[in-house]
Amino acid sequence: MSAGIALSLFGTAWLLFGTAAMRWLWFPIAFTCVFAQTLSEVLLNKVTFQMQDIAAYGAHFLLTVIGTEVDRNGNTLTVWSDGVAHPLNVAEACSGMRMLVAFLALGVFLAYTNLKGWWQRSLLVLCGVPIAILVNMIRIASMGILTQYDQNFVDGEFHELVGVLWMLPALFLYMGTLWVIRNLIVDETEVKHAV
Repeated sequence: MSAGIALSLFGTAWLLFGTAAMRWLWFPIAFTCVFAQTLSEVLLNKVTFQMQDIAAYGAHFLLTVIGTEVDRNGNTLTVWSDGVAHPLNVAEACSGMRMLVAFLALGVFLAYTNLKGWWQRSLLVLCGVPIAILVNMIRIASMGILTQYDQNFVDGEFHELVGVLWMLPALFLYMGTLWVIRNLIVDETEVKHAV
């Protein structure tokens, strides 16, 4: 979505619904305009490649910590089981970019609807980045464990299912982060009203 379309959307909504309604409509329109943008291929590739490296390195570290014999060569992990090599390629689709964008969008929505202070809102949105990266590392490490039992686990529908299943703990972790941020500082006026 280009800037011209976004401005047209704002202008049309303002014209049709008026200033009073725009106090409520500005956020959904801005949210849609921002997250409907397509990033330039150059920028997207730079971020995706960096995230691939981070995901491969993190999954290698996690597999090593739990005692799995694993080698890393670039973005390819080789999991060893009984002397048999099971290669696991961390492709662009496994970089975690989709999860990152989803958590940034969720973070912006939750921050706007649940938090009051600008620093709380910013902190929640920023926390989406490490949570998405961490959960993606865990997802790839779990695929590395599963590939020891059957190489077909890393392909097709099961691969997608594992990604969807890891979204649930990631969501709980993010909601827990929201709860912590919301309760970091208690508003004095709320305390006075409670007494």
